[in-house]
Amino acid sequence: MNEMKIPVGSSDFSEYRKQGYYYIDKTGLICELLKTTATKVTLITRPRRFGKTLNMSMLSCFFDIREKSSSLFRGLEISRHKELCRQWMNQYPTVFVTFKTVDGRNYDEAYAMLCAVISAVCIEHYGILKDETLNPVQKNIFRRLAEKTASLEEVKNSLSLITQMLHAHYKKPVVLLIDEYDVPLAKASAKGFYDDMLDAVKGLLQAVKDNPSLRCAVITGCLRIAKESIFTGTNNFVSDTITDTRLNEYFGFTQQDVDRLLTSAGLDAHAGDIKTWYNGYSFGEFNIYCPWDVMNHVNALLLNPDAKPKGYWKNTSDNAIIRTFIEHSGSDITQKFEKLLAGGVIVQKISEDMTYDFLRSSEENLWSILYLTGYLTRAGESEHPKSSLLPYGTFALKIPNAEIMEIFETTVAAWFEENARTWNRSKLFRAVWERDAACIESEMTRLLRKTISYHDYSENYYHAFLAGIFAGAGYQVESNKEHGEGRSDIIVKDYTKDQVAVFEAKYSKSIDRLQKDCESALAQIDERMYAEEFSDDYKDTVCYGIAFYKKRCKILTKSKGTFSL
Repeated sequence: MNEMKIPVGSSDFSEYRKQGYYYIDKTGLICELLKTTATKVTLITRPRRFGKTLNMSMLSCFFDIREKSSSLFRGLEISRHKELCRQWMNQYPTVFVTFKTVDGRNYDEAYAMLCAVISAVCIEHYGILKDETLNPVQKNIFRRLAEKTASLEEVKNSLSLITQMLHAHYKKPVVLLIDEYDVPLAKASAKGFYDDMLDAVKGLLQAVKDNPSLRCAVITGCLRIAKESIFTGTNNFVSDTITDTRLNEYFGFTQQDVDRLLTSAGLDAHAGDIKTWYNGYSFGEFNIYCPWDVMNHVNALLLNPDAKPKGYWKNTSDNAIIRTFIEHSGSDITQKFEKLLAGGVIVQKISEDMTYDFLRSSEENLWSILYLTGYLTRAGESEHPKSSLLPYGTFALKIPNAEIMEIFETTVAAWFEENARTWNRSKLFRAVWERDAACIESEMTRLLRKTISYHDYSENYYHAFLAGIFAGAGYQVESNKEHGEGRSDIIVKDYTKDQVAVFEAKYSKSIDRLQKDCESALAQIDERMYAEEFSDDYKDTVCYGIAFYKKRCKILTKSKGTFSL
């Protein structure tokens, strides 16, 4: 059995190295950041689960003056840069704060979580209070921050205060590392208290504005929030996004990283599946795998060689942005969405400067957020031959891989099932039991226009569509159950009114085939005797053959007669 230690659920660089966990070397990030030491603030934006927190933990271990971390970096890329290590390794007081846990049902709960994060930072550095040369007023505020009794204004100024006190204590300027700075804003936007949380976070980030106690700052997040919204007045500010190339090999896994990992684990045979499911992100000039998925699946394969790829990324997010997208869809958005779900490419203008309160204000913003959060990625020349000729800020977009495709399909299916219950289907139900095929056809077409297709209009899509219409309406719905001499598509049972409907659906390859395919579906019901078994239990049985072509359908019916009890 392979004895590799694959870390799952840890973002602590020190733990990785001390416990001998498998680590893909990303310490070259340090060299890249220190190439421009005059840059005061660097903002790095990447989707969730692409290694931001682990890299920030690594930077903290490298810079922190309280540590002796040379052994942690032994044998890694950064250790070859001896002069850089001499000048920077463990030479600066360092503040590492992550806001990824800040959440709550309302502002008060989320703000309490924010205060807990600041409290933890103060407790970590509590020893500086022994320094009698520090300002006593600042020391009292520091204690209140640690005890979570500070005022709002003191909390908003807390990072500025902490950096000033560390600077005074160590007589050296501070390295400030702020991880997932925008998580509190994303959560607040989704739950309706954005303005209050923006005020708090904006106050905290004043620590990076003209702060003489700051040596440098690195900030990570999912979105690059418009500078005028949150970073107003910040000078020497550099941002690095997924469209840039400079730092992209350090966030996520490259093909070389994955090849080396699979060889070490003896799992080369699984390279194809892993590429299909977890590769496909185009960040700058790099083709990137999601590291969270790769490590989870490699761990699963080491435990069970027969483990199949699955969606690990979806379990880390509620995918609320996709729901928002679907619920705001109009005809044009729906058509683009369906093209993506069919494996196609769309061309869309993207804005990288966003604010969470305006995410839903335009179609451009909706596509932008799907791109920036990793649900869509840029298509290459082979998928869109003119992608390199598109205007600045306009990209050819696609769904990156099988995992994200599954997330979209699952979210669309859940949305349809929930919304189908709120649609007025009484006219359709009445027509089903009254054998009014023309009315059913009209109502089905109306509902088809409300849906977003997936599986490229395959029989699976129409099967789910039919089942979803009757689900939650007081009927018993059976799908693909054995009846007669085969498996019928959909059976709808109405116990209270002693009746049952049998549906057989076909997918037509052209609109001209609708009639013949509909007749074929109805004939199949007879030939395989799908309805025969219901004659003893139900008074009425009605059979429907349905043929679909995109958003069109044709319906024929044949009654099995009235059966006496």
